[in-house]
Amino acid sequence: MASGVAGTYVWPLINLQKEDGGSQRRKRGPPHPTPCYQRLSILFCRKMRVLFLLLVFLGGTQSHTTSRPNIVLLMADDLGIGDPGCYGNKTLRTPNIDRLASGGAKLTQHLAASPLCTPSRASFMTGRYSVRSGMASWNRIGVYIFTASSGGLPPSEVTFAKLLKSQGYSTALIGKWHLGMNCHNKSDFCHHPLRHGFDEFFGIPTTNLRDCQPGEGTVFASAHRWLVFVPLQVIGLAVLTLGALRCLGLLRVPPGVFLGLLLLVALLLLLLVCFLNFFRPLNCFLMRNYDVTQQPLSFDNLTQRLTAEATSFIRRWVHAETPFLLFLSFIHVHTAHFSSREFARKSRHGPYGDSVEEMDWSVGQVLDVLEELRLADNTLVYFTSDHGAHVEEVTAKGQKHGGSNGIYKGGKANNWEGGIRVPGIFRWPGVIEAGLEIDEPTSNMDIFPTVAKLAGSPLPNDRVIDGRDLMPLLQGKTRRSEHEFLFHYCNAYLNAVRWHPPNSSSVWKAFYFTPKFHPKGANGCFSTHVCLCLDGHVTRHRPPLLFDLSTDPGEKSPLTPETEPRFQDILRVMQEAADRHTQTLSADVPNQLSLGNTLWKPWLQVCCASSSGLSCQCDQQRQEQGTRN
Repeated sequence: MASGVAGTYVWPLINLQKEDGGSQRRKRGPPHPTPCYQRLSILFCRKMRVLFLLLVFLGGTQSHTTSRPNIVLLMADDLGIGDPGCYGNKTLRTPNIDRLASGGAKLTQHLAASPLCTPSRASFMTGRYSVRSGMASWNRIGVYIFTASSGGLPPSEVTFAKLLKSQGYSTALIGKWHLGMNCHNKSDFCHHPLRHGFDEFFGIPTTNLRDCQPGEGTVFASAHRWLVFVPLQVIGLAVLTLGALRCLGLLRVPPGVFLGLLLLVALLLLLLVCFLNFFRPLNCFLMRNYDVTQQPLSFDNLTQRLTAEATSFIRRWVHAETPFLLFLSFIHVHTAHFSSREFARKSRHGPYGDSVEEMDWSVGQVLDVLEELRLADNTLVYFTSDHGAHVEEVTAKGQKHGGSNGIYKGGKANNWEGGIRVPGIFRWPGVIEAGLEIDEPTSNMDIFPTVAKLAGSPLPNDRVIDGRDLMPLLQGKTRRSEHEFLFHYCNAYLNAVRWHPPNSSSVWKAFYFTPKFHPKGANGCFSTHVCLCLDGHVTRHRPPLLFDLSTDPGEKSPLTPETEPRFQDILRVMQEAADRHTQTLSADVPNQLSLGNTLWKPWLQVCCASSSGLSCQCDQQRQEQGTRN
């Protein structure tokens, strides 16, 4: 950009200086001829003055183009790559996301580092595969469900917020966190956003679930069945059997046995009632920094409140001498779906479509305030989703509540392309060419080194950083992604390898195992609600299942030695890369998603300051809104 500006404006400036110098000599020259050495001295001084002005001008131009930009990161929750209009959707209205794409670069092979919320967001924040920080599960549960869990993003991890804060940036997280909160007691906040580089936090510490909204069902149906209803049936059958045997005189059963079984039934029912009564207030609440402000969470105008916080943060720092980092982490479009009156029942795709269109409105509000405050030209805006759409989200009435992954197979919780290929849009007017489309493998881990470089921060040198700076690709300085290999994890298990060989258009992808979709012929794991990574739920492949995504992006036709002559050589190279990668992993990283770290712990439970016991009821949000009105 600097060279373009110089080419337009510097040469006329030089010509102007020469012409003015000549006219000055004609008008004010001495009446007698000037000695030669004096004429040379004057000419030298004038040329030096022109050179000085040129250097100042170029320096000013260069400093403008390389000045540290504001950073706005927008992340949707469970949005599919087939949902925005700019990625091909013709029925969902996303004019603001589309506006963002038309004004910048659209990545068509942008990948989440994991197909689940918690590990994907851990990788996004740190630029590292989540298995390196212990944020990838070795068991069935791959995300945090309870706010009073002891696991979370370790304090030793370095986030991009920490790096930018160290460079003088003002930082804020608005919306969803889902990377833990406390370690040992309810006030240590060791995993809290404010301990990971954010100056401000306003949002929810875990995630949105069906259980957070009355009448929307539960994600614990399977747990209820196996932990409550099946035991009740077994106990009931035992009582009937023992009673019959006693009546027939075949077995002497003490009355205490029946009493014990009845007490066990009462205990199970009591636990179920307590869970149904307390889960929502204990896990679905809104925080401002370290304080709980609304418990349980109200979905009324929630998107409007989060958007107002985001735009207010931008307005507060418009005249500051330091730049800002805003991470707006949407609660949309994870179930339970919600939308305000202005968007409810307005889309062609039910509650899911309403949520998408309301989120798009929020994106537009952020873009509008940047333009209003004349910050757009000095702000890098990034939009993405934490992983693919949740295709198994179907209500008991058969209403589809998940999004679209376009032509791609699978979705959330699996590493078929539908689970990890996500929207990736960058806009920085004057720096990133408008309307650019890039079909190179990139990752959400790349945000970490990209924004660190723009902020002038060195990367940590005591750990492996898996992300790569995207600016050379976005500015057209290179046409190749720096990722020759990318590794796809199903929780903590290496699931697949992607290889984009140098000087080749092919993108090879090899699966070591794939999920067992059910029912047969489905595009997901509907009986378990998400696909699982454990034996019994996957099919292992020896040799690995191989695809060329450049010709088969839908992963419909696995290659064989008969259809691909280089089959064995390709798999060998990919296996060698996987072996080199696994050698960089540390074996002694604490498992932050172990069963002990994901269970609910009463002593870690956070409640409103005005609450007592586990009642946890307050609504400072409503009081604040009433005061403003």
